[in-house]
Amino acid sequence: MRELQTDFLVLGSGIAGLWFSLRASRYGRVLVATKKEDSESNTNYAQGGIAAAVGADDSPLLHQDDTIAAGAGLARPEIVRLVTEQGPVLVRELAEVGVEFSRMRDSRGFERFALGQEGGHRRRRIVHTHDRTGYEIEKGLLRAVRAGGNVTIAERHFARRLTLSADGRCCGAELLDSAGSLLRVRARACMLATGGIGQCYLHTTNPPIATGDGIAMAYSLGAMVGNMEFIQFHPTALHGRRIDGRAFLISEALRGEGAVLRTRDGEAFMRRYHLDAELAPRDVVARAIAAEMRRRGDDHVCLDATHIAPVILRERFPTITQTCLQLGIDITRQQIPVVPAAHYVCGGVMVNSWGETTVPGLFAAGECSCTGLHGANRLASNSLLEALVFADRAAQRAVAAPWPGAAVEAEEQDGTDLAEDDAAVAATAVRSVMWNRAGIVRTDEGLRLARSELAGVMRSLAGVSRTPFALEARSMVVVSRLVVECALRRSESRGLHYNEDHPQQEDRFRHDTVVSRQELGEEVEAF
Repeated sequence: MRELQTDFLVLGSGIAGLWFSLRASRYGRVLVATKKEDSESNTNYAQGGIAAAVGADDSPLLHQDDTIAAGAGLARPEIVRLVTEQGPVLVRELAEVGVEFSRMRDSRGFERFALGQEGGHRRRRIVHTHDRTGYEIEKGLLRAVRAGGNVTIAERHFARRLTLSADGRCCGAELLDSAGSLLRVRARACMLATGGIGQCYLHTTNPPIATGDGIAMAYSLGAMVGNMEFIQFHPTALHGRRIDGRAFLISEALRGEGAVLRTRDGEAFMRRYHLDAELAPRDVVARAIAAEMRRRGDDHVCLDATHIAPVILRERFPTITQTCLQLGIDITRQQIPVVPAAHYVCGGVMVNSWGETTVPGLFAAGECSCTGLHGANRLASNSLLEALVFADRAAQRAVAAPWPGAAVEAEEQDGTDLAEDDAAVAATAVRSVMWNRAGIVRTDEGLRLARSELAGVMRSLAGVSRTPFALEARSMVVVSRLVVECALRRSESRGLHYNEDHPQQEDRFRHDTVVSRQELGEEVEAF
């Protein structure tokens, strides 16, 4: 096994990992390990933008109120205040390091950010680059990181496990390179920026890399994990077509510009579900679409943007317009077939206001973390903002982290390597179980069946896992079991968690759902 030492080890190359790297690189060497290419992350596919109170008619207080309202009683006010207050400054810094956001001139001729509107926001506060914001952020940050000279990006390096020192600190990780060779990296601080868990579901807007590896590894190391029951389903993913293994997302910003949801026979139905209609919170819109599909026996609904001027659609939404056209849909003249798809997990590895997990030396930011900002439901475009703020704060704290002691040697499993075909079968089984039993609408019986079925899938993965594909399948089972365990403990409906057996919200459940390996033991097997 080869060994390497660095000051800071970053797992993941989305906005959280790259911003942390940019900040921390002023104080030491940074190694960024990403299991695919450097630009492959959920950040890269974020169309809508990053929410920040930068408009003349806006304020962090208004943004704070909207975020708390969306969080269904679980968003932590002190965290919401911190993020909404620090957000505008950091968004401007993003622009200063080279991220090219869309601009416009106001009535006095001053150039300002062009701001979009999305559901749950009372103001236009979505800073964007047309409908490819994530791509532009990724590109700008990669350019800035490479220009700094103190950051190394290791592509196609899969994190096999986090390592623990004898004094109880996270001291790095074991990585598998593309040739299957093992590399042990020792670091004084480790940042998890590994993204979400969308691939645990049959339909998802997430790329193939979103298998929950960081959450699973942190859980296995002993870190507390929370609020995994709150899975946000994006209401409008393109139905019937896939691009590189993911459903193509039709941005909520299109509804912000006036697009209307209709049944297949043309009825606009959202007013029956919420006063804000198409601009209702995402959980409401996703459940409304699911209800209409179930009521009518349809496999999708339609998003109608044909009444919006074609020039606006082409200029504001070039990616959506062009991609749909390539797939045979002219959105200026045809309605878009859409269906909800797993999009974002509001829970993850529990962190404090500095991005510190419950394991010393281990930090987390972005979708793999649970900060308290989102509560039971994420407000649109708050995810990139959260990643930016917590990556920044984690870097401030990580630069003071002491060097850990010697690593505790992990015991290697004996037995036969897990075949790739067996891992593929297991991953497919996970997606089916989660979509049918722990999806948009849940029941007690369905969740109990999911727990039992996932335990069976885990048993099928009993072989030695030394390949990325097998390790991903194991991660998927672990995080799916955590979703189900958290959901079973919440006998109510709140935010993104809707249980038909408990349709009401109850005050006794107004708290985070927190689990750990120490508590669950072998109920949820770890690596």
